[in-house]
Amino acid sequence: MTKRNNRFCFGLGTLGRDAVYTLISMYLITYLTETVGLGNAELAIIGGLMVIFRIFDAINDPIMGTIVDNTRTKYGKFKPWIIFGSITSGILTILLFCDFGLSGGWYIALFAVCYLLWGMAYTTNDISYWSMMPAITKDRRLREGIGAVARICANIGMFAVVVLYTMVPDLIPLPPKSAYLVFAVILVLLMWGFQLFTIFGVREERGQTVATGERTTLRGMVRVLLGNDQLMVSAVAMALFMIGYCTTTSFGVYYFKYAYGDEGTYTLFAAVLGVAQLTALSIFPLFSKRFTRRQLYFGSMITVVASYILFFLSFENLALIVISGLALFFAQAFIQLLMLLFIADAVEYGEWKLGRRNESVSFAVQPFINKLGGAVGTGVVTVTLIISGINPISQKLAGLEDALAKATDPAEIASLMAEIDATLASVGSSSVWIMKCAMMILPLICILAGFLIWRKFFKIDEATYENIIKELDTRRLAAEDTAETVSDTRARESVSTDGGKND
Repeated sequence: MTKRNNRFCFGLGTLGRDAVYTLISMYLITYLTETVGLGNAELAIIGGLMVIFRIFDAINDPIMGTIVDNTRTKYGKFKPWIIFGSITSGILTILLFCDFGLSGGWYIALFAVCYLLWGMAYTTNDISYWSMMPAITKDRRLREGIGAVARICANIGMFAVVVLYTMVPDLIPLPPKSAYLVFAVILVLLMWGFQLFTIFGVREERGQTVATGERTTLRGMVRVLLGNDQLMVSAVAMALFMIGYCTTTSFGVYYFKYAYGDEGTYTLFAAVLGVAQLTALSIFPLFSKRFTRRQLYFGSMITVVASYILFFLSFENLALIVISGLALFFAQAFIQLLMLLFIADAVEYGEWKLGRRNESVSFAVQPFINKLGGAVGTGVVTVTLIISGINPISQKLAGLEDALAKATDPAEIASLMAEIDATLASVGSSSVWIMKCAMMILPLICILAGFLIWRKFFKIDEATYENIIKELDTRRLAAEDTAETVSDTRARESVSTDGGKND
């Protein structure tokens, strides 16, 4: 029962959490351009700040991992930080969508402070959450099950936001800014609720970890990261993959609004892709029984390459878009889960090679990678919107749609809708091709580069992992025998000393 509870309670903890993360990482820039209506100058400044802050926050991730590894409380080292990060990041999420009536420099300043603090707050939750996974079990099959459930729940949270985001103004009958604020509050409440499953339901198998009592210094953190070559290979490969993945997904709303010409179709398309990813994650354990991880990664990459090419050459044919999207997101789900498992395996490899087990420092690599991918994706989207000429159109549409939400006169409504249609039609073909290249060609190059690096340098296969675990168990038994011998010797010395005193 404990194993089942761990599997589902750990996974459920990420459902609302990833919904909030998706709102910020994928749609905050969309909210700023399509709802707030930032001009090119403001967008360039805020977009630049978002990239800088994400990279800064990503660099801080290993430091946060060190803090978690050094935490000693009666509740463990993970859960206190999960609670703190969940509460603070939730409050800051709401603040990012609050309309304080500011503009220009004051708006940029307030946004910058809230966004920087949000990244730091979310980091405390993200690192402590994911670094708990290796502490739950070392069994590879059980770990695959826990990872699969966690990724399924994460993707449910993610695709719930992907599907609902463009529908928010219709679902919540308020002006667009107010509607998105309510949406953010709902997601934060869901995050807090689902995190309780992890806090109260997950039990760590503490006896499987090496409790040396040693604290990890900053120098030790660097040694853990750079000394674990397999962790570094996984990190580089996953970073390149996430840069491609985040860049593609960040363009979703823009692609269907300005290239395909029907923003409403994005909702249906996102729902279909969500089903594809969830299906892939659900059946991954079946594939892992028949194929090695190396074979699964290679097959997924072939599918990804073919899907990107078909997507790029679809010429906005919906059937081809759907086929390529289904195949792409099915394969990407496999790769995301494989990358998570590669990092988990590298924890044991690091313990075997370096003599210390640092789950939190090692798993700090994952949020670092996700933030780096999101930072580059945000930067690519920002630059593309400006150089393609799409952002001025977005700014104009934001003003028209806000006026439409407040209009009551039928003639005024008809006039505004006609002006919106004319504005959308003004997007040139060159703007669309610039966007498609940034959305599909650049990501494909990054994903391919990551795969080639992993294939050449990653060495932990099934047999290697089993040998590592056997040797770690042998070391642990030897350490226990040594500790018992020392204890017995001290006990005999104590008895001898007491006997001498009595004489």
